[in-house]
Amino acid sequence: MKQPLASTPRPDRTTSILQRRILDGWIEPGTLLAESAVARELGVSRVPVREALFALERDGLVEFSDTGRAYVKDLSPHAFEELYVLRLTLEPVAARLAAPGLRGDLSALEKNIEATGRAASLIKVTHLDLDFHELILAASGNARLLKLWRSLRNELELWLGRLHRSKEIQTRGTCEETVSTHRDLVECFRTQSAAVCERKMREHILGWREWLPVLPGKE
Repeated sequence: MKQPLASTPRPDRTTSILQRRILDGWIEPGTLLAESAVARELGVSRVPVREALFALERDGLVEFSDTGRAYVKDLSPHAFEELYVLRLTLEPVAARLAAPGLRGDLSALEKNIEATGRAASLIKVTHLDLDFHELILAASGNARLLKLWRSLRNELELWLGRLHRSKEIQTRGTCEETVSTHRDLVECFRTQSAAVCERKMREHILGWREWLPVLPGKE
C-alpha cells in the first residue's frame, strides 16, 4: 500500500520509512531493496529512494553489491563482535562519568524502566532499552562520547531487535529481563561509587555478548 509522504521532504520521509521497517524487522536482513519496487510502493520517484538508500548505507543498515544493488545489511557474528567491542569501550566509561550526576537525579532512568515494563511488543522494548543507555551516555557530560555512541545507534538497534526476536522467549520474558537488569544498574548509580558503576556496566555489556550463540549467522 502506498503511503502519503505529505509535507516532509521526500528523501527524508522515504529514509525514515525504510529505516523504521528495517529496524522493526519488517524487512529481513539480506532483502533486496530494488529502487523501482520501493518507489512504486511508497508512491515516489526513484530519486528519493536512491538518496534514502545511500543515507541508510551511511547508517550501517544497507549495503551495496558489486553490481550496485542495495540489500538490507546482513547480520554476521563478525559485525556483532565489532559492535560489542565498541559498546564495551564506550559505555562503562560513560557510566563512570555519569555516576555523580545520576546519583542526584535518577528520574529519567526510572521513567524509562516503568515504560519498559508496560511495553506491549519487542519492538518497543528494543527502543526503550537503547533509550536507557543513551540517557546514561547523555548524563556523562562528554559530548564526543555521546556522538560516537549515537553514530552506532541504528546498527545497535538492528542487532538488539534481532537478538530479542531470536531469543526463544515471549515478549513478557524479555521485558522482565530488561527491567531487572536496568533496575540493578539504577540501584548501583543510587548507592555505589563511580568505579563500581563502571564495573557494573561492563558486566552488563558482557552479558549482552553472551547472546551471540542464539543468533543465526555466518562468519
